[in-house]
Amino acid sequence: MEAPERARSMAARAARPTSNPGGSPEATRRLVNKAFLEALAEDFRQGGAEAIAKVRKTQPAAYMKICALLVPREMKVEHSQRIKEMTDEQIERSIVVIEEILAAREAGAAAKVIEGVAEPAALPRGPNKVMDAADTAVGARERKSRKRKPRKRKVPSPTSVIS
Repeated sequence: MEAPERARSMAARAARPTSNPGGSPEATRRLVNKAFLEALAEDFRQGGAEAIAKVRKTQPAAYMKICALLVPREMKVEHSQRIKEMTDEQIERSIVVIEEILAAREAGAAAKVIEGVAEPAALPRGPNKVMDAADTAVGARERKSRKRKPRKRKVPSPTSVIS
């Protein structure tokens, strides 16, 4: 195909309407996800830390459940021979760092410990919307039966009864 013909066919293809003018469904999903995460990040910048602190203080169970949802369910651990790959200088520096950590831990063990008893906090009454939302993220929850409205029954016309 010659260059002018190729250019004409590409221009004609570009001028044709597509079935999905926004692009592929995956690209559209990525754009929506990106826009949502950007809006969420902006909202968090405006008051997220205060909201988290409020939930932590007023609803500690919901706070812990949300924290648990953020932790991956499985962690992949791979074994490697890092120590064998280290030089003698790197091993010596690592030993010094470990000794400093242990010394700091021993110094903390000698710290004064304050003992006390936790007081029960008053829990809010009513439905907990945060926990309900967290439950839906974890899995299905018990369905509540709904009262159904009675159906309107069609009354047969006199002509249909006669026939």
